[in-house]
Order: sequence, then C-alpha cells, then structure tokens
Amino acid sequence: MAKQTINIGSSANDGTGDPLRTAFDKINDNFTELYGTDNDINTLDANMNVNNFAITTGVTNGDITVTPNGTGNINLGSVTINGSTISANDSTQITVAENIQTTGTLNVSGATTIGGAATLSTSLTLASGATVTAILDEDAMGSDSATALATQQSIKAYIDAQNTAQDLDFACDDSTALSIDLDDEVMQFSGGNGINTSGSGNTVTIAIDTGTVATLTDSQVLTNKTLTAPTINGATMTGNVTVDNITLNDNIISSASNADLILDPSGTGDIKLTATSTDITGNASVSGTLSTADITTTGNQTISGSLTTGTLNIGDLNIDAQGKITTDTNGDVDIDPSGTGAINLTGPTNITGTGTVTGQLNVDNLRMDANTISSTTGGVTITAPSGQDVAIGGTGVKLTATEANFTLAEITTLRADTIQNDTSDGDISISTQGTGVIDLNTATQSTVGSAGGANALPATPTGYIKIKIAGTMRVIPFYDEA
Repeated sequence: MAKQTINIGSSANDGTGDPLRTAFDKINDNFTELYGTDNDINTLDANMNVNNFAITTGVTNGDITVTPNGTGNINLGSVTINGSTISANDSTQITVAENIQTTGTLNVSGATTIGGAATLSTSLTLASGATVTAILDEDAMGSDSATALATQQSIKAYIDAQNTAQDLDFACDDSTALSIDLDDEVMQFSGGNGINTSGSGNTVTIAIDTGTVATLTDSQVLTNKTLTAPTINGATMTGNVTVDNITLNDNIISSASNADLILDPSGTGDIKLTATSTDITGNASVSGTLSTADITTTGNQTISGSLTTGTLNIGDLNIDAQGKITTDTNGDVDIDPSGTGAINLTGPTNITGTGTVTGQLNVDNLRMDANTISSTTGGVTITAPSGQDVAIGGTGVKLTATEANFTLAEITTLRADTIQNDTSDGDISISTQGTGVIDLNTATQSTVGSAGGANALPATPTGYIKIKIAGTMRVIPFYDEA
C-alpha cells in the first residue's frame, strides 16, 4: 500500500478536510503497513522485520539490501563494507572463524599463511613458473610431467634406484681397471712395501712406513750404505768422523799427530770466523795483513806499528786511527804520567768545549793560579783587535790598585753615571794637560730662580758649591732653576 495522506483542509476548521473517521482510517492503514503481520508486499513487515536483535524479511526467500547514500560505507562493528571491499576500520585483521568456499578466482596480493591442511580442486599457480596441477607418487617418475610434483618417497626411491644402477671406475698405474658398484661394493686402499693406509672420517691417508723407507725429514740410521759423490746439506754426525788426516769429533777439529791444520780457501776466498767471541790459546801468528772489525782482548796488549783503520777499545777508552780519543758513556779521559813525568803537548792545541785546570796554569810568562792572573816576568798586556773592546763584566766589580802611583787607565772618553772617591773625605782631582781646560758640556738657561733674567740676579744665591781651582778652595754661588 502506498502512504496515505490525511487532508487537513486549507485552514483550521474550514470544513474542507477529511472527516475524523476517514482521517483515522488512513492512520490505521499506515500503521498496519508498518506493523502489520499479513506479509503483504506493501507492509514494512514484508520488507524488514526487526525483532529480538534480528533483522529479517517477512517474505520467504526475500532479499535484504543495505545501500548507503553516495560513497558512504556500511559499518558493522569494526568491519567496513564499501562496494565489494571489506576492511577493518580500526586497522586490525579480519578473522573468518568458519570454512570458506570460493567458487570464483581467489586473488591474494600479500603473503599467505596456511595453518592447516589445504586442498586444491584444480591447479596451483604462483607468481612465476609452471602451474602445479597434481602431486604424484611415482617411484620411477616415468610420467615426465612439467606440472606435477613428486612425493618424498618417490624422490628417495628414484635416487636409490639411480645409485644402484651406477658404478665408479678407477685406472691404476699398471693399467688395471677397477669398477666399484656404488650400491653394495666397497673400495679398498692397500699399501705396498713401506706404504701404510689409514682412514678417519671421510679421509684416506697414505703414509710412508718410516721403519722401512728412508724419508727426507725423519731421523733414521743408515747402516752399511755407500754414498758416492753425495751433496749433504745440514748433516748431523755423532762420534768420530775421519776425512784423510782430519778428525771431526763433537765440536773439535783436529789433525794427525804434529800435523798442521790448514784452512785454505780457493782463489780470493776468505776465512771468516762469525762466532760472537773467538778464543785463541797459545801463540797466534799472522803473516800478511789482518783485517778485523772489533777485537776484544783480556789482559795486557802490546801493539807494534800503527793503527790505520778502525777503533782500539781499551776498557772505556776508545782510540781511532785519526787520533781521536773518546770514552764510553760520560767517562773521563785521565792522562797521568808517572812520578815527575810531564804531559807535553807539542804543536797547535785545540780545546773544543769547556777546559778545566786544577792548580797552576803557565802559558809562556803568563800565569793563572786560583783567581789571580800574573806574569812570571815582564808586564801583563791585554790587547783587543783593532776596533774591538776589552769588556770587564759583573755586578759591583771594582778595579783597584795596590800601589800609590798606579795608573789605572788612559781613557779618551769616560762614560759613567757616578764618579766617586772610595776614600772617606778624599778629594777627586781632575787635571788637564798644559793649557788645557775642563770643558763641561751641559744644558744652559738665561734665567735663574723666580727673580727674572740673568742681568737681574737675586740678591742672595740659594747656596754655594765648594770647589778647588788650581789647588785653592773656592765657592761658586748657585740659584734655583727658573
């Protein structure tokens, strides 16, 4: 039934609307369509029945169609249906707890995990490769199928059959051919004279029997063997070894009774002793030239002739061929003549570094003893090269004379901050030669004190300077500076 509308007239109580009975009859019909139980196609009960938490139709085999408006979704809890797509609106997985049967094509774009048994009614096609249509149990694998997989039992049976049918062929040095059936035969490795074989794990070891065969590295005894023109490198021999008149015994090389032992290298070859130390007991004679590196001796040494090369080491003292005498680490060189003997140095003598002399040093007529420089005869003259100075340094140094008429110096120019008499109440005498005068080069001015110019001196000077002029005491008035 279509919806029935009650005519309420043009205005209130104008008499043009439906009578009350007609109006309520329409109301009853509308409610019957909503809640009626006659399953009429026009009733809501026939289209959708919502009772006891269930949504159904009142018409047998009737469909329920839920269609959102526009692009809207159908939300059932956290499951969202949009067109033909089902998704979870809370980003969790969708779980189907019952069996699923798909009569169409199943497309899975992501990873697929199958926890239980899987049955394929047709074929299995992966992203690439052949399509699997069956799993066959064929021991001989005779079908030669490009789309069927084999079972584990079939693969094992096929491999066992192939191994049974194969063998391994060997060829020996004597041209003997051996064929080993891989299914039930075992290959035997046997050694010959002086050859032993052994096995461990998957390794077969072929070794020489050192009790039968002489090897290059093992220690073995050769009995009754004759070596003709052998080349022996690094041989070890025990007991006496005799070569003509030469006997080798342990670390001793000796000759027959009273026979000389001659080491004679061929051509220009040398005899070289490379030991850390070489001891010579008895007399040793060298005819010709003896060339050595370092020689260390114990006891007294007598050297006749000259040292031409190398260095002679005597205790901590080193003397080289150029006449240089040195010592080992921080050692002194002491030259001490016996008794009244003297150390004579002839020719030019050069001292590099600091020279220390304990006692008196005489150089020609000049003597240095303790803090005194004197002469044994004549005067002492200190002369610097032309244009150079004689400098006497130190702090608080005094030049003193022990004689009254001592002339200290003849000075053309004297520079000093203070000229002072060292004798209490003593005078300082400045004398010129002949008609010479004392020339005072100092600053001058034209006024004195606060009185004015030089032509108007104050009546009373500030004081007087006492000075001797030509031996007579005089006073010179002085004024305050302007």
